[in-house]
Amino acid sequence: MNRPFPRLPRHGQQHAARGHLQQGGVIAYATESCFGLGCDPFDVRAIRRLLAIKARPNHKGLIVIAANLEQLRPLIRPLTPAQLAVVNRYWPGPYTFLLPAAPRVPALLRGRHDKIAVRVTAHGEAAALCLALGHAIVSTSANRAGQRSLKTARGCRQAFGARVLTLQGRIGKRRKPSTIIDLDTGRVLR
Repeated sequence: MNRPFPRLPRHGQQHAARGHLQQGGVIAYATESCFGLGCDPFDVRAIRRLLAIKARPNHKGLIVIAANLEQLRPLIRPLTPAQLAVVNRYWPGPYTFLLPAAPRVPALLRGRHDKIAVRVTAHGEAAALCLALGHAIVSTSANRAGQRSLKTARGCRQAFGARVLTLQGRIGKRRKPSTIIDLDTGRVLR
């Protein structure tokens, strides 16, 4: 039987999350509209683990969130001044942009695409987590593919047990997931 991780006091959560991610683990944490599942975006073993937990196909790719643009720079190719002006109008906020991926981005993170989906989050807890970790994190809804997104830490602990370190937190007030925009074309994908 999978035993859930113990509940951690809020002040100890970020430290526990850092250690868990460094060991290739997956975390569940509050985001703008639901709980998200996350891992280190450069840890291929952790990405595989996350995809298996979620039962998500490898070809779809994953979103990565950050506290600021600097945390996204290792994942994306340099932006032009015009591109920077666009993303700076929307970030931080509930807008995920498809941007050209840096060469070292793992293929599992991009899926079958040459771009990567990234967002500077406006959710205070998620941004604080990224700051405490010192890097961006993968952010996909906490659910098995095709099922409803989980909205509470308790729901995540029940659904994932010991496979995921679940952090306490409150989701934001958004009812829908982030809007996804291809920066090059301006096309809204979600």
